[in-house]
Amino acid sequence: MNNTMNLDRTLTRRPWGRRTAAAAAALLLAAGVTLAGCATTEATTDTSASATTSTSQTTTTETSSATSQATETSTADEATTAGTTAATISETAAAAEAFLATLTEEQREAVLYDYDDETKSTSWSNFPVTFVERAGLNLTDLTEEQQTAALAVLESLLNDEAYASAVAIMEGDAYLLEYSSTTESSLGQYYIAVFSDPSDTDAWAVQFGGHHLGINADLNGGENTITFAPTHLGVQPAVYTNDDGETVQPFDAIYTDAFAFFDSLTAEQKATLTSGEVTMCGPGDTCDFATGSGLTGADLTDEQKELLLELIANWAGMADEETTAAALAEIEATLDDTVIAWSGETTYDMSTGDGISFSISGPNVYVAFQAQDGSAGADVDGVSTSGWGHVHTIYRDPTNDYANSVTQQSASSDLGGGAPAGGPNG
Repeated sequence: MNNTMNLDRTLTRRPWGRRTAAAAAALLLAAGVTLAGCATTEATTDTSASATTSTSQTTTTETSSATSQATETSTADEATTAGTTAATISETAAAAEAFLATLTEEQREAVLYDYDDETKSTSWSNFPVTFVERAGLNLTDLTEEQQTAALAVLESLLNDEAYASAVAIMEGDAYLLEYSSTTESSLGQYYIAVFSDPSDTDAWAVQFGGHHLGINADLNGGENTITFAPTHLGVQPAVYTNDDGETVQPFDAIYTDAFAFFDSLTAEQKATLTSGEVTMCGPGDTCDFATGSGLTGADLTDEQKELLLELIANWAGMADEETTAAALAEIEATLDDTVIAWSGETTYDMSTGDGISFSISGPNVYVAFQAQDGSAGADVDGVSTSGWGHVHTIYRDPTNDYANSVTQQSASSDLGGGAPAGGPNG
């Protein structure tokens, strides 16, 4: 098994935008949730990501008219609607309605919540689903048709690059289940929940995730806004080879952007950056969003600020061009008051050291990126599953978490509880 890569390459990233091949990736993930025989697009230097399909282990093989509707909605007339917030909301609402149409009445009751249900704030985590119960339906309990429709919701919501990253993260979990020593049975279990009825005009939300993925998206057609705060993106392992023999590195874009920013700094700026305190405001943590110490945005040149915004866009820019531009404009407006801290390695070379951690804390943005100091039992010979190869990240908005629809609840022994939030391993 070859897990080597070229760490010196330069990644040319595609502009944020909508997909042109919706159905293929949805079918891939519909099969991939069973965690066996999965294959994915390489999430490294190939910026024209595409996905392949694998054999599903569910018993249902027919595709319903509702699922077809979701596929048609996400691909129709993209030339005129691509790249706008309104188009993303409309496409995602249509895909969600198509998904709901595939469910039984009992399943609909399990997946649908009120928009202001506080469960929204406690049912996502960077811990396995065996520690923190997720809201909604487990995709492994759904038929192939329902899985395909559920994944079409995620694909309609995310841009190409973000969706490819989500695929790669999930298939990393599948890889661990198949090849590692872990006894964690929850790998590969992903849940979907919908808060309020999908709508082009009213506020509603989608929650999707499992162990190393927790996406919260609040959509409001009336205000023409989408927010992904808070969201958890994680990775383990750093690099793996899928069943098609392709090398997959889910966080290459993030690492590349992080080191592009770091390398742009002067020696004095780096000294200030690395002397700061890296913070973590994890799931279940109500947080005071203290900016802490480190390098401030006011100390950056215009070019360095742009590089920092490129890094932040890995979390804030997961949807279309218009939504991304609006989110980054808000963050940029208070960037001078934003504090960045960094610890760990200073070169992008995953063959040495234990990885990096950094935090970006400001009035309109909070990002924490932390290398985990262990594999949590998921060891694979010759593959990095700790440090560089095991990372948890959190994105939050101090002024607009959950689009202010709910107040963050502390972790408890019920939904959202069972383990300390933001801990070092998991």
